[in-house]
Amino acid sequence: MGRWKALIPITLAMAIAVVGSMFIYNWLQQQNTGIPAKVVEEIQKERPDIGPVAVAAFDLAAGTRLSAEMIADREQILKNLPQGHFRNSSDLIGRVAIVPLKEGEAIIEHRLAPIDIRTGGVSALLGEGKRAVAVEGDKVIGLSGFIHPGNKVDVLVTWMDAETEEDVTKIVLENVTVLATGTVMQETENGATAPVDVYTLELTPEETEILTHVRNQGRLQFALRSPIDVNSVVTRGATTRHAMNYLNPQPVRLAAGPAPRINNPPPPRRSEFIMEVIEGNKVEQFKFIQ
Repeated sequence: MGRWKALIPITLAMAIAVVGSMFIYNWLQQQNTGIPAKVVEEIQKERPDIGPVAVAAFDLAAGTRLSAEMIADREQILKNLPQGHFRNSSDLIGRVAIVPLKEGEAIIEHRLAPIDIRTGGVSALLGEGKRAVAVEGDKVIGLSGFIHPGNKVDVLVTWMDAETEEDVTKIVLENVTVLATGTVMQETENGATAPVDVYTLELTPEETEILTHVRNQGRLQFALRSPIDVNSVVTRGATTRHAMNYLNPQPVRLAAGPAPRINNPPPPRRSEFIMEVIEGNKVEQFKFIQ
């Protein structure tokens, strides 16, 4: 009996210790945060809204028709995204990208063709009233691979002027958008096949007529433009005479003054030289005086 009397105070002490420990633990938790419950609720309300957003699973070219494997979901802060992003990737299946998309980039509505356009390719990239024209070229025309879709180029053509029988080089189209570049296999004169570079340009109907005409009259050349250069430059075209005289020194005009005296020494003789330009079976001579 005496043993049980001794266990009673021990049991009560253990119960009091457990209750006290729980109380102290809760109190310490509140002391560690130091933030009232109402403040915690306000902070939670102000936390950024994060959710899944449809992004490109890998790099996609302009004109690509989107499929399920091309789209991924990534957690992003929604308020940092522009208007027109997609929360549900299934809404994008079958849509066509009109600009290149980088891996992990959120897919935005204005980067896609209208919803009624479900066929990919170059036709989805054309602006209103524009036409796509393909031009055969080579590494020289394409600046050794430096021309890519989305670049702006000027189109030059070299042909023989029927009146002067001189070769003329002239810029005929400016600030033209390159829609696509590629290579096709074409049969050569000896029956073999060889790769040929093809450049697809976006033109107005009038520019389409001009390009189609001049490429049948002479040789084409592209000049790559800066994306921020939108100024139009009117040129007169270059001929052999113009090119040879372009850097020729101009005569110096002397200011008016008193008439020279008779006993002044004669002016120094001006040197002159003659240059021959041979084009096929035609030879032209140009005289230069310095």
